[in-house]
Amino acid sequence: MIGLGRFGSSVARTLFDMGYDVLAIDKDEEAVQSIAKDVTHVVQADATDEETLRSVGIRNFDVAVVAIGDDIQASILVTVLLKELGVRQVVAKAQNELHGKVLHKIGANKVVFPERDMGTRLALNLVSSNIIDNIQLSPEYSIVEIASRKEWYGRTLRELNLRSRLGIYVLAIKRESELLVAPAAEDTVEADDILIVVGRNKDIDQLERV
Repeated sequence: MIGLGRFGSSVARTLFDMGYDVLAIDKDEEAVQSIAKDVTHVVQADATDEETLRSVGIRNFDVAVVAIGDDIQASILVTVLLKELGVRQVVAKAQNELHGKVLHKIGANKVVFPERDMGTRLALNLVSSNIIDNIQLSPEYSIVEIASRKEWYGRTLRELNLRSRLGIYVLAIKRESELLVAPAAEDTVEADDILIVVGRNKDIDQLERV
């Protein structure tokens, strides 16, 4: 993890809590000290220096996340260095679409837009009373957790017919502590169920109206 702002620190702590070895790098002493107990290793250093990246053994890690905040030039330089040093998977945080395009061009395997994506999720939650969470897969497709509606109670997935009517696929149904993966057409939707669905954003929007 390179860059320990709010986004980078959150990702680093989450990965460590999940049992992964996490090396965190930042040139800010306060940021380094604040996360020292929450990751495997932490280094105070300038990640734009190639020798620094070599000395910490960055090429031995399967994935590197470039979470540098407002310094776009540093973000781009670190991404280039990581690819040149042979890191297989580089995930980079982008400030805007142009920054994202540059990161893709120089070899980033995945580019994320935390602020934009969080804004999209918040907007959907504000205007859609049933939508609990949203993961944007692309500009057109999303995976959404949607609370069952009163009109759906006791009806089977076959009766709801979401796939044929809207092109929406039900991936799973969460029912209390149970998760029903790949539910059958005859499975019913009950009160307090949460449907995990995937589809086009415009079709998911229609789901709120049927």
